[in-house]
Amino acid sequence: MSPRTLADARGWAALGTELFLEVAAPFGPAEYAAPSPLPGWTRAHLAAHLAANADALGNLVHWAATGEPTPMYASPEERLAGIERGRTLPAAELTAWVRESAQRLAAATDALTPEQWQTPVVTAQGRTVPATELPWMRAREACVHAVDLAGGVTFADLPAGFLVQLCEDVLAKRAPAFVLRTPDGSVRWNPPGDAEEPAVEAELPLLTAYLTGRQHIDGAPALGPWL
Repeated sequence: MSPRTLADARGWAALGTELFLEVAAPFGPAEYAAPSPLPGWTRAHLAAHLAANADALGNLVHWAATGEPTPMYASPEERLAGIERGRTLPAAELTAWVRESAQRLAAATDALTPEQWQTPVVTAQGRTVPATELPWMRAREACVHAVDLAGGVTFADLPAGFLVQLCEDVLAKRAPAFVLRTPDGSVRWNPPGDAEEPAVEAELPLLTAYLTGRQHIDGAPALGPWL
């Protein structure tokens, strides 16, 4: 697997936001009220979550720029309350929040110096990471939830490099007890031991959709949504 660069991650984050907004731009109240693939969430939940995520990551960028500890969210409850408030916004305001929060985040990251990019910050999950990890965190959210809008964007529309990195992230969190592989070998997972079977083989977009719990593969165990 090729290591991702900061430029890669920033490009994928921008692409995911662009795709999300392309789908959401014409949405009115009815379209936002439609269910998403995530249990209990509508498309409006997705949009409010993505907008709030940009603002929260902006807090970590502020931390990196100033050295002032600034958590993503005041609490898990505050995070959920923000999504609930956001999903009730008028459609145009909700879309504008997605767009403007992404613009603020991009401008803030543009201003970071090479030294500031190396500043350790703490994620909402309690992980300490350098600020260079933030664009990748944003890329995952924006790209995957652009697919979740179910408005025409699929994993096949995302760059192969992003999909490989996403699969690696998922496999670091959920380790299946069977072999997973793409025909070209770009992704391969072998559980502990030497067994080669059972095996699930699929092209990269389908394998990514399966691992993230967005699409089932015949003969493979069902996986719940990831992210």
